[in-house]
Amino acid sequence: MALSVGLQLRQSQALVMTPQLLQAIKLLQLSTVELAAYVDAELERNPLLERADDAPSTDIPDLNSDDSPAGAPPESGDGGDWTGSELETSRGAIEGNLDSDFGNVFPDEAPTAALNANHDGLTVASGVWTGVGPGGSFEGDGDGFDQTVAEARPTLGDYLERQLHEATPDPLKRFIGRMIIDAIDPNGYLVEKLDELSERLGAAPEIVESTLHLIQSFDPSGVGARDLAECLAIQLRDKNRFDPAMRALVGRLDLLAKRDFAALAKLCNVDDEDLRDMVREIRALDPKPGRIFANDVAAPVVPDVFVRPASDGSWIVELNSDALPRILVNQAYYARVSRDVKDEKAKSFVQDCFQTANWLARSLDQRAKTILKVASEIVRQQDAFFLRGVSELRPLNLRAIADAIGMHESTVSRVTSNKFMATHRGLFEMKYFFTTSIAAADGGEAHSAESVRHRIRQMVDGENATDVLSDDAIVAKLRESGIDIARRTVAKYRESLKIPSSVERKREKAAMAIR
Repeated sequence: MALSVGLQLRQSQALVMTPQLLQAIKLLQLSTVELAAYVDAELERNPLLERADDAPSTDIPDLNSDDSPAGAPPESGDGGDWTGSELETSRGAIEGNLDSDFGNVFPDEAPTAALNANHDGLTVASGVWTGVGPGGSFEGDGDGFDQTVAEARPTLGDYLERQLHEATPDPLKRFIGRMIIDAIDPNGYLVEKLDELSERLGAAPEIVESTLHLIQSFDPSGVGARDLAECLAIQLRDKNRFDPAMRALVGRLDLLAKRDFAALAKLCNVDDEDLRDMVREIRALDPKPGRIFANDVAAPVVPDVFVRPASDGSWIVELNSDALPRILVNQAYYARVSRDVKDEKAKSFVQDCFQTANWLARSLDQRAKTILKVASEIVRQQDAFFLRGVSELRPLNLRAIADAIGMHESTVSRVTSNKFMATHRGLFEMKYFFTTSIAAADGGEAHSAESVRHRIRQMVDGENATDVLSDDAIVAKLRESGIDIARRTVAKYRESLKIPSSVERKREKAAMAIR
């Protein structure tokens, strides 16, 4: 067979992931905190970007001078004509000189021109939210949540070392004590075995153990324990409550976890009332004595969307504009630098910065519109939930939202990831509204898994000591109310709600009635 070389012309279609497209996709799935960090990094890198509330007024550096390296970014810009992303749906897309077409980023989306229209009892607005008041209402002074930062305070190790220095003058015990303190975790527990610690230090086990007992006498009570039982025992000794009955109870915490109060009463040789008091004392103790020294400040969840009822019975959906970054692109600065700069490398750098800045501004604006569009459709389809609560939550999947608003499922998935919605019923992650469906017993409308979990919780909360529902009984009651569900599904939902089995619940209610 002869071999030959030839030219052929073929047509094919392919999706090219440009850097701009990758950026737009990335911005969609970022949370509010992650988005703020991303924009901060871009503001630091790109000299043509500024925050909307900043007013730069410095002189333009000469990129052709010897003092400024070729290709170096200009330090700042002066005021002039600006384009930016105010991140409000009432504003149009930002005009800019781009090499890429932004419309190709979301080719599967329907036009957003009718986003502010009133349809199906739903009003979409983009005003500034006034704040969340107490009791779940949306009336406030507009100041938002104050960020409180924990004052600097000593760590658990510093606190224990100070007590060690005051407790003993012996340099050997102080040295061994510091090694033991280093082996105590943030919860206050000793994580290294004494024999290993003794071998590592080359010290007699008796001295290491006596030093540990010394540390266990320090504040906070229970620190330096090797397990939960020892931690509770130390705290009970400090309260002078570690009698033989309490020692027996602490020694069988596994029975307490199983709520086997009959076996515990027999083991401790006490009646039900005394055992009830002992269990209450145990529950009043701190199982993690070291956590009071934790300096970690939990970051508050910032809602991306607010939903509130309107006077006409519809729902008003608003973006949290305070949580969205506003950036501006200084076109006047770009024009002056492009005109004055002579170095080709510097000119190329400025051109790239301008295109990147415009693209980021438009991407942020499109992200805000997309979030508002998805949130609005979620509210429309889950209208019963907002009216009557979780029992009326409908089955919903990503495809239903995507088909309704003309987007792809993957886009809806990215929009709802790490996004939160503040409502008069509380703060919910957008993913919360997507639940699987459970068929109706009579062939009617399906029920959402979350509403079924809510019904199971209500049934269990309504139990008494003489009428504890088994999983089979729960299945029967659910089927009476029109929910076709299997026993194993009820057991799975019950475990996800951290509800004990009927045997454990009956034992607890009959023996103790403690909650």
